[in-house]
Amino acid sequence: MNSKDSALFDKLKTGQWPKYMIIACSDSRVDPATIFGLNPGEAFMVRNVANMVPAWEPKGGYPSVSSALEYAVKHLKVEHIIVIGHRLCGGIKALVTTEEGQGSHDFIENWLEIGKPARAATKAVSGSDEVDEQCKFCEKESVNVSLTNLLSYPWVKEKVVGKKLSIHGGFYDFVEGSFQVWDFELNVSHSQKF
Repeated sequence: MNSKDSALFDKLKTGQWPKYMIIACSDSRVDPATIFGLNPGEAFMVRNVANMVPAWEPKGGYPSVSSALEYAVKHLKVEHIIVIGHRLCGGIKALVTTEEGQGSHDFIENWLEIGKPARAATKAVSGSDEVDEQCKFCEKESVNVSLTNLLSYPWVKEKVVGKKLSIHGGFYDFVEGSFQVWDFELNVSHSQKF
């Protein structure tokens, strides 16, 4: 261990103050720390199949993502939430290709229900395309669904409206070696009540 590492570990002992929360896929090919060159303590991370964010439900059925999100926003006061999708996502391929009620897994199909709006948009836009093309579309559209779902959490929406939190979509194409990022804007009329 060198002196730089020692200083980092001394800082980490006192707590964590990440500015970023990253929600990414569990796929071993898409580690956010590696993609962004992050050190420990720089980002609070959640990884799950197909980088999904469920819609807010009080006492909901997906407490892992929701509890991490609550901790990051309310306690760590992250400034940015980034949802990262990726090319050749097995979860998204299952979402696109598995017909309702035809799945053979105990947990995956239930989890992928979160992405049904992305699947519907994909079928509407590119349903006649080859499966690979449908997956390419759905991989990005599922990020947008997760970004929309983020805004269903009252304390996320409040921070976004108050400009204390920004949410972003990202897409890592490890086949082409590219990374794309987009902001998710919330347009709120002044008469809207919260």
